[in-house]
Amino acid sequence: MKENKIPYKTYLDESEIPTQWYNVRADMKNKPAPLLNPATHKPMTAEELSPVFCEELVAQELNTTDAYIDIPQEIQDFYKMYRPSPLIRAYFLEKALDTPAHIYYKFEGNNTSGSHKLNSAIAQAYYAKKQGLKGVTTETGAGQWGTALSMACSYFDLDCKVFMVKVSYEQKPFRREVMRTYGAQVTPSPSMTTEIGKKILAEHPGTTGSLGCAISEAVEVAVSSEGYRYVLGSVLNQVLLHQSIIGLETKTALDKLGVKPDIIIGCAGGGSNLGGLIAPFMGEKLRGEADYRIIAVEPASCPSFTRGKFAYDFCDTGMVCPLAKMYTLGSDFIPSANHAGGLRYHGMSSTLSQLYHDGLMEATSVEQTSVFEAAEQFARVEGILPAPESSHAIRVAIDEALKCKETGEAKNIVFGLTGTGYFDMVAYQKFNDGEMSDYIPTDEELAASIAKLPVVE
Repeated sequence: MKENKIPYKTYLDESEIPTQWYNVRADMKNKPAPLLNPATHKPMTAEELSPVFCEELVAQELNTTDAYIDIPQEIQDFYKMYRPSPLIRAYFLEKALDTPAHIYYKFEGNNTSGSHKLNSAIAQAYYAKKQGLKGVTTETGAGQWGTALSMACSYFDLDCKVFMVKVSYEQKPFRREVMRTYGAQVTPSPSMTTEIGKKILAEHPGTTGSLGCAISEAVEVAVSSEGYRYVLGSVLNQVLLHQSIIGLETKTALDKLGVKPDIIIGCAGGGSNLGGLIAPFMGEKLRGEADYRIIAVEPASCPSFTRGKFAYDFCDTGMVCPLAKMYTLGSDFIPSANHAGGLRYHGMSSTLSQLYHDGLMEATSVEQTSVFEAAEQFARVEGILPAPESSHAIRVAIDEALKCKETGEAKNIVFGLTGTGYFDMVAYQKFNDGEMSDYIPTDEELAASIAKLPVVE
């Protein structure tokens, strides 16, 4: 074992929890392209977005100038129930890999939702309550976001309607039951309860669903129900803003330790965890104050960054949401039923897409059997059973640490451990029984979906 000079766990004092979120768009020279009205192809206005989203969240979504936005005191107080989250030095993983690299991970699983999603859920529920709404609707993939939102809505006494991607609804029944325990109504998507759901089922009979499908259903219910608004757990600028608390805490902890990361790694589905983790580091990079190698890791079965097209596309399969310019596989693309439900989205955050397009970060895709190999190796030495989504970052962190072993470089590697995998045991069972497969879409499949992208002049 290496001499332990840096503690295994670094906790900030409660007084060091950030009181402001950081808006990386304020420091971006090339701002993310605006959301477009799908009918007119003109930038969406606050008035057009307000029937779908809460008013304050619309303001945050459109804000590209203010670098810091105050966190309301009631949200700060809620954060104190589970924040600050620990920054952990992975000494045992380093020893197992026999690497000179120093590996750190920010662990976001110390709350009932088991993930980072609560950071934004409580903010969005707060603004909904402040606006006097009756309830909210949403989608969820693996269930972390739905669980977090059900907790937040329970706290503020709001109704919560969740459309859960059908494959995850079936694979993760206990996550569903946690949502119901907190009072949420959970519906497998696509469903026969909405017009869009019926249309999707008619066009794709027997489909296992996707986040794009679930978004469409949730939006339909929100706009047709008085006193409701739609909330989203990833992709949107407002969500990355709320999740910046992850990166702000991480940077403060590393600064206290006197550690400057060389490589920062996050899993990437829609972008909430990755965008939150890298936010202050990317800000330094944009301002020319420091440089970091930032790596987004996505599943090979849903490779938006690495095989998608940077173009305007619908955010949802039902084509009712605004158009966003992002790396996308096409809103009609429905990925294979892989076990990282939170990463099964056809597109990527507009903010992260612009940063990637500008060469400020890298992206790689990994196959799920190799992801679960890394997950089990990590669990056996670090004592935490990681979520399948987070395990994508673990896979690449291990790979980078092994490269350091070959070169002898003692690089500082930081990755985001977004949550725990205790509700994902069907996936672990499939892996342990040798029944897990790797499906990678063909060029022809992706081309067929991308060919359906809307034409925007």
